[in-house]
Amino acid sequence: MNELEAVPLSALNHWAYCPHRCGLIHLDGQFTNNIHTARGNAEHARVDRVSYETAKSGARIEYALPVWSDRLGLIGKCDAVEFWPDGTIYPVEYKHGPKRKWLNDDLQLAAQAMCLEDMLGRPVHKGAIFHASSHRRREVPITPMLRATVVETAVAIRTMLDSGVLPAPVFDARCRECSLREICQPEALTARGRQSAQRLQLFDVDAP
Repeated sequence: MNELEAVPLSALNHWAYCPHRCGLIHLDGQFTNNIHTARGNAEHARVDRVSYETAKSGARIEYALPVWSDRLGLIGKCDAVEFWPDGTIYPVEYKHGPKRKWLNDDLQLAAQAMCLEDMLGRPVHKGAIFHASSHRRREVPITPMLRATVVETAVAIRTMLDSGVLPAPVFDARCRECSLREICQPEALTARGRQSAQRLQLFDVDAP
């Protein structure tokens, strides 16, 4: 069986938020910072350094831990992984803002858990998102639905990378906080798409 081309874990997060954004970053190599990404980078300053510590609870915490799965074709790193004395493995992903309605952060955490399982041969049933804005953890069960979505998303991203075709843009609430809005120009792109469809309808006798 041919070895799968590795998809970065961060790409799953980008795709789940917006496939067009994922394509701009991982296909076209474009990225810019805004206030949200700058704050996120600041919050990651500690966990981006490879290190470890032992918590008072007895858990060994490893930061910036590289993870991968040859089975799934995924590669990346965990912000932090807690290894508890009872054998529990507990990944923790650091995010600046509050929980959004999209599953992108949960999906990235689930992918980390699946990589840890493949590397260590032990189950990872749950992890947590640490929301720096509230200084609170939100526990995330690694459900069958999340696992299936990880696999489906990795396939979709690999298909995009193989085809070289950028997914279509959107123009909705996601665009307000996106650091690539000026590059993407979603208003103009979606308007051109509507205009093209309207021009085609001019010659369609069955169009309403």
